[in-house]
Amino acid sequence: MTRINRKTEPVYTHAGAKAVRVNPELQLRRSVLSCLLWENEHYEDGVEIANRIKGLIQKVSPEIVASLAIEARENMKLRHIPLFIVREMARLDTHKYLVAKTLERVIQRADELTEFLALYWKDNPEQPISAQVKKGLAKAFCKFNEYEFAKYNRGTTIKFRDVAFLCHPKAGNDKKLGKTIAQLVNKSFYPDKIKKVYGLDVYEKLPTPDTWEVQLSKCGNKVEIWERLIKENKLGALAYLRNLRNMLDVNTNISLIKEGLQKVKVDRILPFRFITAASYAPALEEDLEELMLKCLVTQEKLSGKTILVVDVSGSMTSNLSERSKLTRMDTAFALSIFLREVCDDISIYTTAGNDTTRIHATKLVPSRHGFSLSDVMRSLYNELGGGGIFLTQCLNYICEKEKTADRIIVITDEQDCDYKLTPDRANAFGKTNYLVNIASARNGIGYGKWVHIDGWSEAIVNFIVEFEK
Repeated sequence: MTRINRKTEPVYTHAGAKAVRVNPELQLRRSVLSCLLWENEHYEDGVEIANRIKGLIQKVSPEIVASLAIEARENMKLRHIPLFIVREMARLDTHKYLVAKTLERVIQRADELTEFLALYWKDNPEQPISAQVKKGLAKAFCKFNEYEFAKYNRGTTIKFRDVAFLCHPKAGNDKKLGKTIAQLVNKSFYPDKIKKVYGLDVYEKLPTPDTWEVQLSKCGNKVEIWERLIKENKLGALAYLRNLRNMLDVNTNISLIKEGLQKVKVDRILPFRFITAASYAPALEEDLEELMLKCLVTQEKLSGKTILVVDVSGSMTSNLSERSKLTRMDTAFALSIFLREVCDDISIYTTAGNDTTRIHATKLVPSRHGFSLSDVMRSLYNELGGGGIFLTQCLNYICEKEKTADRIIVITDEQDCDYKLTPDRANAFGKTNYLVNIASARNGIGYGKWVHIDGWSEAIVNFIVEFEK
C-alpha cells in the first residue's frame, strides 16, 4: 500500500520570515489577547482581525473559548473583545450553552450591559435576544448598584431600562437593587409594567452622581471643580492620571495635585499609564515616577539572571488605537520598566535592523530605572535603523556577550524579517525562554523552544513567576 505524504504549506510573518504553524486554539489566543476590537494594527486592519477571531471561535471548543474571554477581561483588562467573543458564541449551537455563565463573568462595568447589546444587534437590529443572553444579562445586571448605574447612565441609543425590560433582572429581597431597577425603568407610560414585573411603586429618577465626568460636562473645566474633587477623594487612580493636564490647564494648585496623587490607589496601574500621564504633565514627572516605582515594590521578584530583548522595529511604532497616542513600543517600554524593578539581575537589549541589507542591529541599554529607562530605549530606535527584527542574528550576538542566562524574555510583535536565518534557528540559550507577543498578527515565530505569551499587561510577569515555581 502506497503512503501519501502531504506536505504542509509553510506560513510566513507579514515581514516575510518563516513563521510557525499553530493550531486554532493558539491562533485564537494570539489574535485575542492583544486585540482592541476593530482597531487597525500595523499589518492588519481591525475588521480583518475581528473576522479571523470570529472564524476561529467556531474551530475551538466552547470551554476554551469561554475561558479565553474571561482571561482577556480579567487578566488582560480588555473590555470589548470579551463581549465580542460571547456575542459570537451566542450564534453557535455548539457554544451557546456557556453564554449566560461567561457573559455574567465578563461584564464588569455597568455600561458593558448596553455595549453588549449594541454588539449583539450590530448586524441585525431586529434579532431577538436568546434565552442564554437574557439569563447572562439578568445576572450581570444585579452585580451593580445605584451609583454604578448612575455613573454610566448616558445618552446612548440603548439604555439601561432597555436592558432591564429585555432580561427582567430579579432584585429578590434586595430592596436597594429593586429601587434602582425601578428608577432605571421609570417612564410615565410604564407604571403598570413596573408594578407587575418588579412589584414596586417607586418611579423617581435615578439621582445624578457626583463624578468628574458629570461635573466637567455641567460646569466645564474649572479649577474649583478639580480642587473640590481632589479634597473629597472623588477621583480614582486612572481618572486622576488622565486628568492631570486638565487640572494644570486651569492652574489647579500644584501642591494640592501632588498631595492628591499620594492618596490614590495605584497598586494595579501599569507603568505605561504613568508614562502617558508624564507626557501630558511634565511638571509632575518626578512625582509620577516615584509613585510608579512605589507601586512595583510589592511585586514578587524574579531571581537569577534575566536577559530582556525589546523589539524596536518600525511596526512597533503603530498606535494601539485610533484615539490613543500610545504605541506598541510604549507598552514594551512600560513592561521593561516593570521587569527592571522585579528582576534581581537583568540586562536589557533593544533590537531592530536594516530591511535592505537584512542585518540586525542590537544594543545593550544603559542601566536606568523608571522614565529614564524608557527615554534611553526610545533614543535607540533611530540609532538601530528602525527596520524589522532579526531574532536569530540578535540572539547569536547576545549569546556571545552574555554566555548564559536563567531566562530570556523577548517582547515583540513577532514579525521577523530574516529570510535566510529562520527564527526557529534562534539561539534560545536561557534555561527558560519566553516570547511575549504584543500584537494580534495572524502568524508568529515564538513557539516550539519558546514559552509563548500573548498580551501586554502585568499578568505576564505574574505568569512567569508562577510558571517558574
